Amino acid sequence: MMEKLRFPGIKNLPEFLKRSKYVLIMVAAGILLLLLPAKRDQAPEQGSGVSGGEESFSVEAMEARLGEILSRIDGAGEVSVMLTVRSGTRRILAVDRELTQTGDQSRRSEETVILSTDNGEQAVSVGQNYPEFQGVLAVCPGGDDPEVCLKLTRALASLTGLSSGKITVCKGS
Repeated sequence: MMEKLRFPGIKNLPEFLKRSKYVLIMVAAGILLLLLPAKRDQAPEQGSGVSGGEESFSVEAMEARLGEILSRIDGAGEVSVMLTVRSGTRRILAVDRELTQTGDQSRRSEETVILSTDNGEQAVSVGQNYPEFQGVLAVCPGGDDPEVCLKLTRALASLTGLSSGKITVCKGS
């Protein structure tokens, strides 16, 4: 038979606490863990240009990685890749914006957030914009085979976000 669940009143509170003491201890421990501040293992290196969880980006490394993976496509052979980009990698810095309004006039001010550490001062980075690709050239021994060209073009389009009109595949030695 099903027993009816009831909220313990003031009368039944000691009995409820006695039956549920382990559950209540676990809940209290969980709340305490949530309230503890997160420990940071590593501070960003000063002058590195990259802070926290950001990763660096290299066009040359991307070209090498693309060449390596595209070389695995059947019939392509060893692929060399060249990428062109519109602009370089840019950091997005934290900005403190303030809007002051006096009567009919309003004034805006913006300041880059600076973090002072033992090693000096550093702008706080909140993100990074990677370069936008402009075009791709892939050269490989199988570049004269239309089927291989199509496979490479589709792969490069999906990896770079470029349309097929900005991707060229050529036969090379």
